[in-house]
Amino acid sequence: MARKKTTEKLRIVIVGHVDHGKSTLIGRLLYDTDSLLDGRFEEMEAASKKRGDIMEWSFLLDSFQAERDQAVTIDTTQINFVHEDRDYVIIDAPGHTEFLRNMISGAAQADAALLVVDAEEGVQEQTKRHAYLLSMLGLRQVAVVINKMDKVGYDIKRYETVASETVSFLKSINISPSKIIPISARNGDMIATRGEALEWYDGKPVLDVLGGFDPSRLPLARDMRFPVQDVYRLGEKRVIVGRLESGILRTGDKLLFSPTDEEATVTSIEQWPDTKGTKKIEAKAGESIGITLDKPIFVERGHSASAYTTPPMLSKVFRVHLFWLSKNPLKVGNIYKMRLNTFECPVTIQSIDRHINTSDLSFQDKAGQVGRNEVAEVTLRTADLIALDSYQDNYRTGRVVLYEEGDVCGGGTISMKGYADQRRLRKPKSENITKVDHLLSYERRATREGYGGGIFWLTGLSGSGKSTLAMKVEQALFEKGYQTYVLDGDNVRHGLNVDLGFSPEDRAENIRRVGEVSSLMAHAGLICITAFISPYRSDRNRAREIFPDHFHEISINASLSACEKRDPKGLYKKARKGEISDFTGLSSPYEAPENPELTINTEDNDIETCVTQIVKYIESNVKLATQESNIENFEEKALAN
Repeated sequence: MARKKTTEKLRIVIVGHVDHGKSTLIGRLLYDTDSLLDGRFEEMEAASKKRGDIMEWSFLLDSFQAERDQAVTIDTTQINFVHEDRDYVIIDAPGHTEFLRNMISGAAQADAALLVVDAEEGVQEQTKRHAYLLSMLGLRQVAVVINKMDKVGYDIKRYETVASETVSFLKSINISPSKIIPISARNGDMIATRGEALEWYDGKPVLDVLGGFDPSRLPLARDMRFPVQDVYRLGEKRVIVGRLESGILRTGDKLLFSPTDEEATVTSIEQWPDTKGTKKIEAKAGESIGITLDKPIFVERGHSASAYTTPPMLSKVFRVHLFWLSKNPLKVGNIYKMRLNTFECPVTIQSIDRHINTSDLSFQDKAGQVGRNEVAEVTLRTADLIALDSYQDNYRTGRVVLYEEGDVCGGGTISMKGYADQRRLRKPKSENITKVDHLLSYERRATREGYGGGIFWLTGLSGSGKSTLAMKVEQALFEKGYQTYVLDGDNVRHGLNVDLGFSPEDRAENIRRVGEVSSLMAHAGLICITAFISPYRSDRNRAREIFPDHFHEISINASLSACEKRDPKGLYKKARKGEISDFTGLSSPYEAPENPELTINTEDNDIETCVTQIVKYIESNVKLATQESNIENFEEKALAN
């Protein structure tokens, strides 16, 4: 049949448990909208008779012989049809557990979804899993069809029971279905027309509901993101090519390229085929273009261009809400290949933060591994800084895919909640400054005192005992004749860092300042003991880099349950009540040291034992060969006075 000309396209994914009638529904939609090619209905009718079945509408979609033999859909099938001047793309996603990766692929392309539920069987495991994935992928236009109403005698009570069960689960995962439609896909009831058997239902049929969905608008209002696909040489031109994923790009725009922090201005926008005599001055999200710049800078595939004022975050660590597809379980320490837009790199599983049961939405903190078709929140770490957008901020650039030996093994959405932008912390703002050398060196000070200054950085969860130990260690060292001082997390916020809050960026700046101050104190010959949660490895590593030979990381180790039980400041109690947001260890991450110089277990040892261990370690690392005689002379002078 001749197709009408349309101005908009709507992509709808059909999901649900295996054998609940997704393909049958789509076949019936095509038939009822007169969208079948010539001869296709007769072919389908003959195939059904050959098998001794009544009309099998799903044969329209199941193009693989394996599907017909097994009666399951094993790949996403995309079918175009037109109804009332609108162009539809229906994506039939497989319901069988073994083919969930295809379902995810289909759902990721959709503007809206139809969730199919069998009126006899009700909500099943795959129904819940598919619905959870729709929520995870951010699909909010969702309608439910209760199929096979003919098999339950079009019973309104059965419809109400299944509808209530479905709505209850969907609301628990933040999906509010627009309609719950009773249908018989096989008989055509409530598909294009109402049908006589469902007169008790006063809602609209499926096609009318589809007509009420809106196509996803291009993310023009989002921050501009232009992942680099390649760099071409066209005559004298050096053209950077890619697809504009979000926002608007214009000639004259000042761009910042991540992660290199290279800056340049757009001098032209190239398009293909070339329109002679017409200069393109603006490109919008969704367009594949090339750009030229006002100066030669280092740019390669995987880099990302943004407006200079609104770049993505830079970080080596981030969280992913992940769906795992491999038969091999995901475990902490495993390394996979990650693809993020056009960028690819190895990524390490730093931690499995939460294992989620999609059937009942229960979760298990700090799970040992993630199995096939399971969902989890995991923390990933890369070797170098990479450009990152949270999925919540930009759904076009906030998704990752993981590969294992060339095959897709998992994928999910990025969350940067609780993590600071490392870009700000590495860019100096001061100009025209010159470093001044001291006349007194660290070595000269250490020689006179008989010991050298150092930074002894205590890190651990709130309640692990950092401040208590730091103060007692300071006292013990002072009584032994050492010059020492404690920088405590709460104390510095009364003065040095009074202007800082508790956002990820302010926390990072808090640690940066403390790192600089502790380094100055150590250079001056003091034993500086710091007591800070300092939850991010990147911040602690940055503090180490200031004075690396004299920085000692001491992990104050106690389990979360032990720290919460102690709760000396009542912070855990407040956090559990929701009075404190982004609390480390609960709603905000804590990255334990990988290779600390010293680990102190405050859960199994008393305070005196822990203090003795730390003092012994500090003395062994600051004493010079002549330390003992110097300390004896100091004590003799003290007694004489």
